[in-house]
Amino acid sequence: MRKFLIISLLACMALTAFAEDVVYLTTEQFLQRVCDYRTSKGGWVYKGDKPCVIDFYTTWCGPCKRLAPIMEELSQTYCDQVYFYKVDTERERELAYIFNIQSIPQVLYIPVEGKPALLKGLMPKENIVQIIDEFLLKQDAAKTDAKTDTKTNN
Repeated sequence: MRKFLIISLLACMALTAFAEDVVYLTTEQFLQRVCDYRTSKGGWVYKGDKPCVIDFYTTWCGPCKRLAPIMEELSQTYCDQVYFYKVDTERERELAYIFNIQSIPQVLYIPVEGKPALLKGLMPKENIVQIIDEFLLKQDAAKTDAKTDTKTNN
């Protein structure tokens, strides 16, 4: 039994090591990984190879603090399909200005192709999952519902 517990613990640690966490972006990292709005002529050009979610927050914001664990959990769930980033609007004022962030939290959903969507306020996890599945990953609502039902029945 002891060997089984040790092996199980090591397996869980190995899986966790491969899962991606939310990455905190500076303006320079945003320009490198997401979009170089300073030099890109003619509009939005996303640089990523998979969709991303960017949480604009501040450290003192109550709703932002409630959103943080949801984003952490979803970053683990979607680690091979979606990048998850956070931008501190008080430190990265240029990004806050560029995206006209006047209230927080705000979440920017960026598909690989097409225009991003910036949504204001704290949303329930289920709504965020639906946006990721339907807008970023282009899965229809029936598949999203089936996936949720499968997870709750197991």
